[in-house]
Amino acid sequence: MNFPPRDNSGQFSVDRVPSPDNAKDGLRGEGTPPTSADLVDGGVQNGAGVRGPRARRAAPVHLCRHCGAPLAEGAARESGFCCSGCAYVHRLVHEHGLEGYYKIRDSVIAPADQVVFQPRDYVWLAELQQQAEAKDTTTPPELTLDVQGISCAGCVWLIEKVYHQQKGALHIETDAQLGRLRFRWTRGEFDASAYARALQSFNYLVGPQGEEPAVPESKFLVRRIGLCAAFMMNVMLFALPAYFGMERGFAYAGLFDTLSMVFATLSVLAGGTYFLGRAWHALRDRVMHIDLPIAVGIVGSYAGSVYGWLSGNHSVVYFDFVATFILLMLVGRWGQIVAVERNRRRLLSAQARPHKVAVDTPRGLVDRPVEELAAGDIFSVRSGQVVPVEAQLESTSATFGTAWITGEADPREARAGARVPAGAVNLGRGVIRLRAAQPWTASLLAQLLRPTGRGQYRHRLLERVVAGYLAGIFAVATLTALGWWFGTHDVARTWAAVTAVLVVSCPCAIGLAYPLADEMATVALRRFGVFVRENDLFPRLSRIRQLIFDKTGTLTLETPVLANPETLHALAPPARAALFALVRDNPHPVSQSLNETLLADGLTLGLAPAVGEVREETGCGVTLRSALGLWSLGRPGWRAQTVHAVIRHESGEAHDTEFACDGVVLARFRFTDSARPGARAELAALRAAGYGTFILSGDRAEKVQRMAGDLGIPAANAIAGATPEEKAQWLKRTDARDTLMLGDGANDSLAFDAAFARGTPVIHRGVLEAKADFYYLGRGLGGLRRLFAVNDTRRRTQLVLIVFSVAYNCTTVAAAALGHMNPLIAAVIMPASSLLSLAIVGVGMRRWLKVG
Repeated sequence: MNFPPRDNSGQFSVDRVPSPDNAKDGLRGEGTPPTSADLVDGGVQNGAGVRGPRARRAAPVHLCRHCGAPLAEGAARESGFCCSGCAYVHRLVHEHGLEGYYKIRDSVIAPADQVVFQPRDYVWLAELQQQAEAKDTTTPPELTLDVQGISCAGCVWLIEKVYHQQKGALHIETDAQLGRLRFRWTRGEFDASAYARALQSFNYLVGPQGEEPAVPESKFLVRRIGLCAAFMMNVMLFALPAYFGMERGFAYAGLFDTLSMVFATLSVLAGGTYFLGRAWHALRDRVMHIDLPIAVGIVGSYAGSVYGWLSGNHSVVYFDFVATFILLMLVGRWGQIVAVERNRRRLLSAQARPHKVAVDTPRGLVDRPVEELAAGDIFSVRSGQVVPVEAQLESTSATFGTAWITGEADPREARAGARVPAGAVNLGRGVIRLRAAQPWTASLLAQLLRPTGRGQYRHRLLERVVAGYLAGIFAVATLTALGWWFGTHDVARTWAAVTAVLVVSCPCAIGLAYPLADEMATVALRRFGVFVRENDLFPRLSRIRQLIFDKTGTLTLETPVLANPETLHALAPPARAALFALVRDNPHPVSQSLNETLLADGLTLGLAPAVGEVREETGCGVTLRSALGLWSLGRPGWRAQTVHAVIRHESGEAHDTEFACDGVVLARFRFTDSARPGARAELAALRAAGYGTFILSGDRAEKVQRMAGDLGIPAANAIAGATPEEKAQWLKRTDARDTLMLGDGANDSLAFDAAFARGTPVIHRGVLEAKADFYYLGRGLGGLRRLFAVNDTRRRTQLVLIVFSVAYNCTTVAAAALGHMNPLIAAVIMPASSLLSLAIVGVGMRRWLKVG
């Protein structure tokens, strides 16, 4: 199957054309949205607080038909989709016969990002393709790219299906674990840029191959788990006969004991050393890490068992316990790590800084790395590209976007000689020329994109629990040794009692179930579009009391919202085709908003963009000369002379943009820089739960204050006009290790460095993703409340685990100290305690795992 023609913005034109009257039905699709039983003990959170009232089990949870996320009430629930991106991708999947994706994908995936509607520069990919085809003409060319957005086997299936629908495609391999594609094609037939745009429309982004990633820790753990599982089964094979009545005088009893010791030793070497090494590093750094009690349990039980094997005292031989304990601890740690690694792998590794610029030289334009850019160099920037350094405009005029670098949402028009800040985006359709005023090393953009490290957060509560646990176990072991020695003067019985104390006190609840609670919380949050990137996020969240929001792109969407979409629906097909041609590859925010609505509402189905030359008049708008006339989109009064009769005049109403043909206005579009859907209710709920809310923005004071008023944020908590450095300084003054910074642009980078915790709603810019502790997707802010709610549940569950662990250890350690413990009893109570620990976690986290 071949895809239909595709424009530079990366969208397809498809076949069916719903009328304006049934456009919403076209979004809704056949049938009704799927539902599931509501959440137990709390349900979907409401606007009154983080933890809402108990929901009735009979109440259905409406789920997005594409991503599976719960739908809020209102238009989203009516359409069956959580956002316009999901509606667009869902329709695209069905239009191209790829419905099988929904049969094999996970039940809940990430919502479609707004990037599916946005133009993206793939010139770098065309250059890579040319280089690959020029290398060796005797074999098919090959490329390896990083890919963002893979979350399940369904994603791999879809990516490869889309590839094989491209002309000239030969072979593709997808490494989901590393987020990487390797593909070969027929020279002269395949278009790598077209394939990248096709993937972008399905919510997958490709980027240049980054540095060869280190082998994930989870992969190392899988290897250890495989070995330790084999060793454990062999230990059990030779230990079970003794439990089932094998006499010590049996001819092979000694051999069985020796083989149990050998396989237990191999288990310690293959898996136990993982915890022993981490415990040693923790001691060296003077940190009470969770691996310390695990290491003590391994050393104590193994050393005691070796002594029993050597001395022939079989009452202290616990090799089966050693092997089983190591395997369980490895499984628990793997589960905790793999959930976070999966979220990290969804992101591209390459940063968003411009890698090359076209510099004017006596030999003509030459592509140079931005690091070689010097003051005085004249360079060119294409449409949608970032200006890497502060520069002076050489072209006659240009339009720039500075939202992600200064926080100002409105585009700026500039004339020749104007200063252009580093990080500004060329919003025009053509190439502009600038003169560099500084080298890359002195650029603000270089400073904002510079990677910074941050130390792991020390979980003080867990450290106190670990310290208390170790002190208690060593104290009991010492008292047991003294008591039995002075009471019996029998070394064997004394050592047996001490070994039993160390064995039964092994921290199964903390080592296995504690990480499992983190893993289940991470998986539960993924269902709500929140993706945890750092293992220490959850303990950090417990300290958060102040929420600091950037405005543009964080509290608002990335593009302005079309306030009167019905005007777009009322246009005749020829007018929609002309409008689509004007906005489809235009990076201007207004064009992006119109383009998103056209595609998401299915208004381009069956329509090819109008043919003609598109021209731009900086600061005014764009025009298209086609066979039907001169089409224009721009400021009111720019090209319009008369008003079409179908347009209703509303007194006192401002219209931002006019769409006209031969001077006759066909539509007037109104745009608002409004908050994300449901933002006011979400922020009110967070304040009711005790969190302070702030806006920290570089935008103008009047816009920031208006946004604060709309969202119910106190005026004193709305800081406007802040530079990136001023944002960071404000956070340093405010932070008491209790701030969560939420931002989306490069201007928030320094503030991220100063904040105690940080999150971002945007992952396609390659700026803040690598610094964020988590990222959240979708159009609303509901994920933030669920982040705190899930963390509250996780923390309560882990407190119950600690109480259970203390009670279990007090009982079993007391029995061991009094001499009532033997290997058979230990072999029974250890898995029993592990199962009880897992049950506690399952019951505690069940409310969040029932969604979907």
